[in-house]
Amino acid sequence: MDSRPKSFYALSAFFILFLLFLYGPTLTIGILSFQGPKGGLTFPMNGTSMHWFIDLFKQQAVGDIWGSFRRSLMLGLLVMVSTVIVSVSAGLAFRKNFKGSGVLFYMAITSLVIPSILISLGVGLIFNQLGFKVHWATSGFGSQLTWTLPFGLLIIFAVFNRFDKSYEEAARDQGATPWQTIRFVILPIIAPSLIGVALFGFTLSYDEFARTLLTAGSYNTLPLEIFGITTNVTTPVIYALGTLTTLFSLLIIAVFLLIVWIMGRRRRKLGSDAGAGV
Repeated sequence: MDSRPKSFYALSAFFILFLLFLYGPTLTIGILSFQGPKGGLTFPMNGTSMHWFIDLFKQQAVGDIWGSFRRSLMLGLLVMVSTVIVSVSAGLAFRKNFKGSGVLFYMAITSLVIPSILISLGVGLIFNQLGFKVHWATSGFGSQLTWTLPFGLLIIFAVFNRFDKSYEEAARDQGATPWQTIRFVILPIIAPSLIGVALFGFTLSYDEFARTLLTAGSYNTLPLEIFGITTNVTTPVIYALGTLTTLFSLLIIAVFLLIVWIMGRRRRKLGSDAGAGV
């Protein structure tokens, strides 16, 4: 039996180190969040308990943790819905290959290469100059869209580039209107990709810090709140908060993956039923 080359073990060791670098900080925070009532912010741990998770749900001396969580959740949902709607609409429009579409595309994704803090500064200045109130639901919402929309556009454009137009032609041959073709043919086919766009939109918004820093106004989102309390909170309650927010993010991802799995299973079942009917 041939032995593995030495490069295999070297690359395996590098990959393991990469995983430790990637997930080590999160695992460390998760472990430290189970400190005992007299535990601190560093190792060694002083006992183990759920004390700091329970303490997290009590009134904190500083900050508004649960208010900021609700704001981040609401903002994430608004950004998610807007990203999906605008991305799909733009994808349908760009299929017409209208004049200037190339320039418009590059303008739409330029914000990806602009430093996030400059986007936040620019949006905040524009709102101030126009006399509008800087608020997480207005200026914060707009600045986050400059981050999520380019990702949504790139995903939808990739989907439509390999979309089989024969399905649309068949629908039109059956007398379907353009709206009926979109609703009953295009959207069901690209539904898994739409879920991916929605997941990108929500998660990118939920943990966005830089583009919200100067556009959230007087009320913090959760990332801003966590950053603020790091200078005031000196107990493992901050680790408990980090652990819960990480679990919440993983839960959201799991829900989206479950939806994709259910849709795929339903589609396979419909395909098998149609085949059996033939």
